[in-house]
Amino acid sequence: MATLRPAAAASRFPFLEATIAQLQARLQSDKLTTRALTNAYLGRIEEIDRRGPKLSSVIELNPDAMALAAELDRERKAGNVRGPLHGIPILLKDNIATADRMATTAGSLALVGARPPRDAFVAARLRAAGALILGKTNLSEWANIRSPRSTSGWSARGGLTRNPYALDRNASGSSSGTAVAIAANLATAGIGTETDGSIVSPASICGIVGLKPTVGLVSRDGIVPISQSQDTAGPMTRSVADAAILLSAIAGSDSHDAATQGASAPPDYMQALDANGLRGARLGAVRNLRNLHPGVVTLFEAQLEVLRAAGAELVDPVEVRNMDSIDPYEMEVLLTELKAGLDVYLAEFGSGAAVKSLADVIAFNEANRAREMAFFGQEFFVQAQAKGDLTSPAFLEALASSRRLARAEGLDAAFAQHRVDALVAPTGGMAWLTDPVNGDATTGSFSTPAAVAGYPHLTVPMGFVAGLPVALSLVGPAWSEAKLLRYGFAFEQATHARRAPAFPRSVTPQA
Repeated sequence: MATLRPAAAASRFPFLEATIAQLQARLQSDKLTTRALTNAYLGRIEEIDRRGPKLSSVIELNPDAMALAAELDRERKAGNVRGPLHGIPILLKDNIATADRMATTAGSLALVGARPPRDAFVAARLRAAGALILGKTNLSEWANIRSPRSTSGWSARGGLTRNPYALDRNASGSSSGTAVAIAANLATAGIGTETDGSIVSPASICGIVGLKPTVGLVSRDGIVPISQSQDTAGPMTRSVADAAILLSAIAGSDSHDAATQGASAPPDYMQALDANGLRGARLGAVRNLRNLHPGVVTLFEAQLEVLRAAGAELVDPVEVRNMDSIDPYEMEVLLTELKAGLDVYLAEFGSGAAVKSLADVIAFNEANRAREMAFFGQEFFVQAQAKGDLTSPAFLEALASSRRLARAEGLDAAFAQHRVDALVAPTGGMAWLTDPVNGDATTGSFSTPAAVAGYPHLTVPMGFVAGLPVALSLVGPAWSEAKLLRYGFAFEQATHARRAPAFPRSVTPQA
């Protein structure tokens, strides 16, 4: 028998582009078991991720996946169905702790051997909802806070994750593996994390839906930290409806994370979804993004007309001020909070690892330079180690300034001045060619205002430019996830812009 080409192999997969609701319907009707579904995804990971195109998006598989699947099938047969995620295989980014036989390393060799004493809040909520944690995904090592010259999607433990729409292009980061795995149908849905762009950028570049929630809606307990001001976990899915289901499962107050004390009991975000949900919405079109490809701008113009046709009122243009002024303040905050937060995380979740502090990690990387720093260094780690604590005047001034620029003078001013419910913009540009020597390129991004403000940001596929996915961003005030999901769902239903990848080697014409 002839060997199938990757695109042909993809087309034969029985659960290609399957949604949570579609799979749940088959599970409920006894036409499918969780064991069969899990086995199919494991086979596809072997075929697509480890062989075939070799995407390298899954860093580790759960060795107990089939046993867990059998138990979930037994529960279902006994009439105990925990909810819409019961029996659904989910992938977690490898900076989310799990108290099982899988590692939690943030992609670093320094954390190999660490055994968390308990699940992260997000992992525990997913298990309680009946989800099957299929494995961990690769990421930009340490969630891309090690060096300004890094290559997104690379970690010493997992290697380089490749973009499924063009294998020579970058998947962005830091939730590279989750974005690629879900785009390539290696699991039903996934969880990523974001400090600034790490959910929405790879989601956009890999043609999937990504939701960065309001900081405090989803607990960060048990997640390898960068910033207590900006970190959050969030859904990464192939549809807005699946993002709503995942968010409903993982949101909520947690005593281990003080930021979540302002979160109310999580609603069922599926109730917000409405194909006519853009009618009456007042949206502000943001155009002051830099470095965008002309093709992205042209596509954005066309999607603004889709929004209008769906009943939205557009205020065009709306400028978000201070987008180029936040960076130095944000970096001071991130580096100072990294130093404090990582040491606390390692004290509780790092038992068994070779490191106990950021200083230890820096020393480990130096001692293992050939494996850890062959392509880029750890300049940000060294800078973070030199910072003061969370009471230092430099930190407090930077935190106040970054919040003022992003909130009061930035997003809040735009919402109030133009009386808009949300802002729309291109999430960013297209995937760049991967270049480990020079590091990442810049193709534009709308992530920073919402990231620094701590506000929600939803990205939804809006089409392709030169064969590469691009996406539309929806940004709203704090706690406006239901509105953003409603608008995003209506846009998705009007456009159906997502297409599964075919794993071409390149979209660049060969000389």
